[in-house]
Amino acid sequence: MRIPFDPSEIELATTSRGVFGQTVKTYKFPVSPKEAYKSLYRGEPIWQLMGGESLLFAPRVIPDNIARGMVVDGSRYPAAKDHEINADMFGIEWEFIGSANGAMVRPGAPTLLDANDWKRIIKFPDIDKWDWETNAKENTEYLDTDKYVQFWFQTGWFERLISWMDFESAAFALVDDEQSDAVKEIMFALSDLYIRIFDKCLTHFPQVDGFCIHDDWGGQKSCFFSPDVGEEIIVPAMRKVTDFLHSHGKFCDLHSCGQNVKQVPNMIKAGWDSWSGQPVNDTHFEYDQYGDGIIIGVIPDEIPENATDDEARAAARLYVDRFCNPAKPSMLNGQRMGINEAFRDEVYRLSRIAYNP
Repeated sequence: MRIPFDPSEIELATTSRGVFGQTVKTYKFPVSPKEAYKSLYRGEPIWQLMGGESLLFAPRVIPDNIARGMVVDGSRYPAAKDHEINADMFGIEWEFIGSANGAMVRPGAPTLLDANDWKRIIKFPDIDKWDWETNAKENTEYLDTDKYVQFWFQTGWFERLISWMDFESAAFALVDDEQSDAVKEIMFALSDLYIRIFDKCLTHFPQVDGFCIHDDWGGQKSCFFSPDVGEEIIVPAMRKVTDFLHSHGKFCDLHSCGQNVKQVPNMIKAGWDSWSGQPVNDTHFEYDQYGDGIIIGVIPDEIPENATDDEARAAARLYVDRFCNPAKPSMLNGQRMGINEAFRDEVYRLSRIAYNP
């Protein structure tokens, strides 16, 4: 779909604040942000998506969103308070830490000591008892948008194992010959549960366009487990979920923190459509190496605060020339807050032209 660029698209732009306090710029888009997102995932980008085109949706009906202090929906559920404790869908208690703006399970008292005991110790939730209908009614207005509705799902596969076992024991269980088979069973049992949850979401929140599922795989320097371990134990279970969502016409974004460049091939094998890594990743290398198989959120080179508008526009041209290839599209990864406004405007303008030659 070729849509020529009109300069008024920038001249009539407006700004607002995003969920995380960032500046969100809305241009006079030639199509809705929803359609632009879907076009990108279909391999037909219209402009370089910058984050403001999507609507974050983390409904209170999912207990993990309450436990993790991350309810973002139309229910007006109160924000988590410092040191507030809530239970997730498995009854595991999480404590919200205000200074970190996040929640964690207090380490030192794991629910599961040996993965082989999971069927006896872990009680899976009865999701039919969750109040889906009420939460759906609460979100009628919130989800009435022309933005791409992205359903955030906290606590994926390895993260879930950590919540039960603490980090060290969970990491060991992946490679322990006496536990690894049980861990594989756990991964698929979680996938079956998540598919049932997502099926409920598709029924009660038909406005959802795609799913962003969280599973952190790395730290500051490297990944938590080897690519071979990830491919054997986690990837097959993940693929079951992404195949299900794709069969319903939904797109799949992986949220995975840490230095995970070694795991990108596994992300592709697991069926993820996109991934935006943190600044500890060399997203330029990841785009060059793997951008044919997964849409990479590419972080721009940092622009000095005292840069002139001309310098910012020159940086934008370099960015677009390299990363806005119609045959190999990407997204702009805005995890460095405060992207220069002149840079943002020029990326939009030039990407419109590059993607619509």
